[in-house]
Amino acid sequence: MDFYLLVNEKNKTPHPMSTQTIPLIDTAYTLTPEQIAFFQKNGFIKLKQVFSAEEIAYWGPIISNAVRQYNTMTKPMHERNTYEKAFQQIHNLWRRDEKVREFSLSKRLAKIATELLGVSGVRMYHDQALYKEPQGGATPWHVDQYYWPVDTFNTVTAWIPLQETSMEMGPLAFSCGSHRVKVAHDMEISDQSEEVIRETIRVKDLPIVDTAFELGEVSFHYGWTLHRAGANQTDRMRAVMTVIYIEDGTKMSAPKNKDQSNDWNWWLSGTRPGEVIQTELNPVLYRKD
Repeated sequence: MDFYLLVNEKNKTPHPMSTQTIPLIDTAYTLTPEQIAFFQKNGFIKLKQVFSAEEIAYWGPIISNAVRQYNTMTKPMHERNTYEKAFQQIHNLWRRDEKVREFSLSKRLAKIATELLGVSGVRMYHDQALYKEPQGGATPWHVDQYYWPVDTFNTVTAWIPLQETSMEMGPLAFSCGSHRVKVAHDMEISDQSEEVIRETIRVKDLPIVDTAFELGEVSFHYGWTLHRAGANQTDRMRAVMTVIYIEDGTKMSAPKNKDQSNDWNWWLSGTRPGEVIQTELNPVLYRKD
C-alpha cells in the first residue's frame, strides 16, 4: 500500500480538482479577539475550518508526493530510536518543490500567526512535514524552541493535518499555560523529556488538551508550549505539514546546544548572534498594513 497517497474517501481515487477550481489559499481567515486571548493565555489554539475539504484534497497529495520523494528514512521500525519512530521528518519542502512552496508561504496561515502573536509581521523559520507511519511511535513531550537560536518569545508553529485525525492516529496534545512555565527548555525530544515533563505537568497540575482534529482543523502553539502526540495505531499514514513563524525583526541568539548550532547552519547561515534574522531562507510572509 502507498501510505503517502491521500485519496477521496468516497471513491478511493485521487481528487480531480484542478488549480483553476480550488479556492485561493491566501484568502483571509478571521480570528476573534476571544481566540487571540485564548492563544496567548493557554499557549495554543485549535482552529476549525482553516482549510476546506476541497483544499485539503488538492494540497494533501502534493505534499505527500514531495514527502515520498525526499524521505531518507529506510530503517525498519524496530531498528529506530524513539525520535525516529515518532515520525518521518522532512525539512524545507518549500525550497524543494514549487507547489509545496505555494502552500507553505500561504498568507492565510501567516496572517493567523501574526495576529495570534500580536506582532506587526512574521518571517518563515522553516517548514517541515511530520508523517507518522502506521504503527509509528508516540512523540514525547517537548518544547520546539529548544532547537531554535532565536532571541524572542514570539514564535509559533502551525500544525496542519492533511486528513481527519482521530485519537488512534496520534493528534497533537498540549499542556495549557505551559509556555509560561520554564520546563525542559534544555531537553531535546527523548524518553527522558517524556518522563520529566509528564511528571512536571502532574505536579504543577497543568491541564492537558488531547483531542482529535477535524478535517481542515489547524493548531497553533508557541515555541515554548509543552506538547506531544500519541502513537499511530492505525494502518494509515498520519500526514501533517507544519510551518514555523518568528516575529519579523527577531535577532539570532548564541546557540546554547548542538541542535541550535545545527539550526544556525541549516536556516540562519550568514547571520551572526545579535543580528536581525533576514536571510533568503527566512522571508517575510505577512506584514500588517
